[in-house]
Amino acid sequence: MDDVRIDLLTEDEAGELLTVRRAAFVTEAQLYGDPNLPALTQSLTELIADIKRADVVTLGAWAGHRLVGSIRVELEAEKANLGRLAVVPDLQNQGIGTQLLMAVLQYLPEQTKEVWVFTGQDSKQNLAMYAKQGYEHQYDQHTGDLTYAYLRRILGEIEPDAEAELPDVDVAP
Repeated sequence: MDDVRIDLLTEDEAGELLTVRRAAFVTEAQLYGDPNLPALTQSLTELIADIKRADVVTLGAWAGHRLVGSIRVELEAEKANLGRLAVVPDLQNQGIGTQLLMAVLQYLPEQTKEVWVFTGQDSKQNLAMYAKQGYEHQYDQHTGDLTYAYLRRILGEIEPDAEAELPDVDVAP
């Protein structure tokens, strides 16, 4: 979707954000048979406190006046941890998640060297999206019945989409 606007979210939009996250994460809960995913159990009060944190950036994707997606990034020293990437079910697979992933980069402090994200090991579509954006699988972590895949992107490397545009260069022996 080309007509999506991405902005910082404030506590005033917390109710809309809670609705978007719950709608988006229901499919993940169904995939894993677990209705207690943190994105589904977080209260409005907890969400507002999270938005207010100085070390957290929460972005929203807007289509007109409708909040259609969001992403959260927690900042720590030279590392950023992405989480809660959510797109409303009726607009999934239209590039909004990718737009949010790319938009996050402009909100990272200059000293940020790497960005981490995790998703369920069985979330093949999520894993493919992250890989396309330059995130590489680092390790898996087992938590109860779930296995999470952790991926990392080192900043300052060639952008994934730019790699395809590099010209072929013949090198003399």
